[in-house]
Parts: sequence; structure tokens; C-alpha cells
Amino acid sequence: MLKRGSTIGILGGGQLGRMMAMSAAQLGYRCIGYAPEGDNVMSAVCDGFVTAEWDDEAALAGFAAQCDVVTWEFENVPVTTARAIPAEKIFPDPIALETAQDRLTEKRFIEGLGGKPAAYDKVDSTNDLITAVDRYGAPGILKTRRDGYDGKGQWRIMSVREAQALRVPDVPCVYEGFVEFDAEFSVILVRTQDGEIRFWDSTRNIHESGILAASRYPAGAEIEHHVAHARELARKVADALKYVGVLTLEFFATHEGPVFNEMAPRVHNSGHWTIEGAATSQFENHIRAVAGLPLGDTRTTAAAVEMRNILGSEIDGAAAKLSDSRVHLHDYGKAEASEGRKMGHITQISRDTRA
Repeated sequence: MLKRGSTIGILGGGQLGRMMAMSAAQLGYRCIGYAPEGDNVMSAVCDGFVTAEWDDEAALAGFAAQCDVVTWEFENVPVTTARAIPAEKIFPDPIALETAQDRLTEKRFIEGLGGKPAAYDKVDSTNDLITAVDRYGAPGILKTRRDGYDGKGQWRIMSVREAQALRVPDVPCVYEGFVEFDAEFSVILVRTQDGEIRFWDSTRNIHESGILAASRYPAGAEIEHHVAHARELARKVADALKYVGVLTLEFFATHEGPVFNEMAPRVHNSGHWTIEGAATSQFENHIRAVAGLPLGDTRTTAAAVEMRNILGSEIDGAAAKLSDSRVHLHDYGKAEASEGRKMGHITQISRDTRA
């Protein structure tokens, strides 16, 4: 158990780290961030921030020496960077990054635990893509195996003709067959160093243009019917990785059961509602887990919740929404409001079922 006043290092500089650092301060810890140069909004709420490249061995060693434990705030931190931190200091184990950063590795890992991802094929060439479309049909989605998020690195394929015409990126990819689904949802859990696991309620996730637009609770019967099965897989994943902290699995709710979409070894956008809507937020429980503290209660304390992302220039009018007393605003402090960029989020809480 970390003593009060200890230092938690966070690899990354974005809004997830910002909210983690705020929770850490509440629990009496200092935070130091580490990321390459950029709009590192986490730095505004940290006790220190190291700006250096991911492969700067001297900077990483100096950073690690200042920290009692280290975690990360996004899944594209290079595995080599995470492994440069002494193994006894870093949580979760970097094997979680290694698994989640390659979509093919991730899908095979999930299958090995009895989970069901969308039908898929490895794609390294146009011929591979045509074969995959022949096998699994169209529409489908071609995805890069690495670095894609918020709809980036993805191409919707509507026919064999489109597959033939597409210039396949010169990087490893996977093709996923189309999934007929009723809704999308997340399973978010937290696991301690001793293996205790707690779950938050699942939300219905609404995506627009490949970006999460909103998360809503209650999620609806077509999702709630699948949550127990999805949690069973999530527990297997966390235990297999000996995971410590918050872990997220995303699913499609289908007539044939929950279909695995992807895994995020970190706190997650679809869990932002837990700040106001749960007894203990995902951010606080992540810090509790990596610090070796007892976990907080994860029960939902609201009758209904909606979290909605604020994208791009929408941030300019966001404060006006506070005229509704049920609304809570989180402005991430980002300088450039480019189109589609997550600038903040609002959470609307209803404590009364009549609201």
C-alpha cells in the first residue's frame, strides 16, 4: 500500500491522465506525467511533467526513479517504453499493452479464453482482402492491426469490387465481417493486485462517425440480457493478464450473444459517467488499485445517466448547458478545438426516476 505523499507516474499526457491525476491528488498522492511534446493537458494538474520521446532511455530512467509506481493513460504507449520501467513499479503488466495493441493478437487471445469476436481474417495484401471478403462477405471493415482509434485506420468495404479497387495500406491489417447487432456496450472492471474484481454497470454506447458520442444508463433490456456473459469473459481476460487497474471490453449485443469488439487496457471514455453517477469513479478506483488501496464501491447512484462527448468547436457553448442543474461539465483544457477532437464531456444525472 502506497503511503500518502508517494508519487504515481503516468505515461501519457491526455485527458484520461488528467482525471486520474485529479483522483490521485484527492487520495493524497503526487503525480508526474511523461509524454512527448504536444498538448499535454494532464500537465496542468500534475506535480511534475517530463517531456521526452518514448525511446529516451535516460529520461525514462530519471522519470522512473522519481516514481513509487507507474501506470499509463492510453493504450498506444510503446510496449518498450512500459517495459523500461522496473517490473515491480508498473501496473498493469505491459503484457496488457502488448495484447491490445495488435488487433490480430487481441482477437486470438479472446478466442483462446472462449470469447467470440467478429469473424475475421488477417490481411497483408489486396489478394488477402479479396479472399477475406469472399469468405465473410460484405459489408465488412478493414482495420489496421495497430494504432487505430476513434474510427481512424478503418475502411468500410461494401463489395468485392470495392475490395479490388482499394489500395490496401502497407501495414498489417485485419478484415472483420459485418456484425448484425442491436446495440453496443462496455464492460468496465477494476482488479486489485490481490485479484479482487469489481464491475460498474454497463452503458449503451452510441457512436457517430466512428467516435463515441454518448453513453447511457440504463442500457436497456437488449443489453442487460448479455451483461453477465460479457462479464464472465472480462473476468477471464483480467485474470489471464494478472491485470491491475481499470480494464474495458467493448461488445456488440446480438441475437447470438455478446460479440467482442475490442479491449482497452485503461480507463475508458464510456466510463466517464462514473465520476458523478457511481459511488466511486473509474479514475479513483484505478488509482486505488495501482496504489494497493482497498477498492471503492462501484454501484450506480443515479436513476439515469447520460455522458456526451464535446467535440471540436462545441466546447465554446458548453458552459451554457450548466443552466440545467442536472448537468456536470468537464473541460479538458485543450488549446486547439479541431473537428472531431474530444474537448470535454458533459454528464447529465437524474437522481429521481420521474426526471
